[in-house]
Amino acid sequence: MTPLTHDEIARYSRHLILDEVGVEGQTRLKNSSVLCVGTGGLGSPLLLYLAAAGVGRIGIVDFDVVDASNLQRQVIHGTSTVGRRKVLSARDRIHDLNPHVRVDLYEEPFTADNAERIARPYDVVVDGTDNFPTRYLVNDVCVLLGKPNVYGSIFKFEGQASVFNHQGGPNYRDLYPEPPPPGLVPSCAEGGVLGVLPGIIGTIQATETLKVLLGVGTTLSGRLLLFDALQMSFRELKLRKDPTAPKIEKLIDYDQFCGVPKRTGSKEEHPGSVGSFARLSPSEVAARRAAGWHPYVLDVRGEAEAAIVRFDWADRLIPHTRVADHLAELPRDREILVHCKLGGRSAQACKVLADAGFTVTNLEGGIVGWAKDVDPSLPTY
Repeated sequence: MTPLTHDEIARYSRHLILDEVGVEGQTRLKNSSVLCVGTGGLGSPLLLYLAAAGVGRIGIVDFDVVDASNLQRQVIHGTSTVGRRKVLSARDRIHDLNPHVRVDLYEEPFTADNAERIARPYDVVVDGTDNFPTRYLVNDVCVLLGKPNVYGSIFKFEGQASVFNHQGGPNYRDLYPEPPPPGLVPSCAEGGVLGVLPGIIGTIQATETLKVLLGVGTTLSGRLLLFDALQMSFRELKLRKDPTAPKIEKLIDYDQFCGVPKRTGSKEEHPGSVGSFARLSPSEVAARRAAGWHPYVLDVRGEAEAAIVRFDWADRLIPHTRVADHLAELPRDREILVHCKLGGRSAQACKVLADAGFTVTNLEGGIVGWAKDVDPSLPTY
């Protein structure tokens, strides 16, 4: 292994005087490698603390750009990097923190086609994702390549963390054999998240990653750590391998596995659905409205979101989870235009309405898309 330099000895001195780390352990960190999938809320503290700790090689997978709404929780980025590629923003911050770290950038979606190629060179893969298809993909590629998967997830005020596929322990599919129905668990963009929460969970992931690399302590393998920020409480669930689980032998179509719908022309077909609904962009809706189209407009966001910004031409506000309870109150003699913040929850509501026989259209991109493409005077959130 490449030994520590004098500069590194000075930098990592607080590690070196720990009996559990010492020169040998710090040298191991210098010669180790970690792949972080995602540079968002979880990836931010992960990358900062792994770099500060002296992990010698860090890979970053992300193809998004920094948005002002990220800065409430994604602390590796800053105001000066808004509009910049996240991988470049993260790389520069890491090098400013620790120039001894090699940073590999993968500015591309993490897919079944490239996952093995990207993950193969690294000792540990850390899951900083926020969607189920990529989460299952990270798990499966780690199983196929025999690599530990340090897992974390967040939602509103709650978070989870574990270590999967480590020293014969369970993997993510032993915890969740099947994904939840599409849209059941909203993203942070739609459901919200306390800004400090990913900092807590991401730091726990960084801690577990360092323990795996150093071979010290007791990891979260076989345990699921649950954190509730409102109650400031931690609890654990025991995890075991499922002896009846199908063997993971290859990577699959994870969008299909997780029920992510695919476009089929101007209508969106859903497995098991008896209906379909149209999808229009904000500019298409604006053009049709200018030409005299006056649909019934249904806002399926929550009250807190509607207090931030709303269409003055909306007819009704019903949260998407309650649309099915109000079908009798909605008109069947008019087309219904459904919107939310970004288009995900409204698509779920459209499916409910289409299955019930309504003629419905989803506003793709939601009210945020409308503010960006049609009416910039509206605030975005």
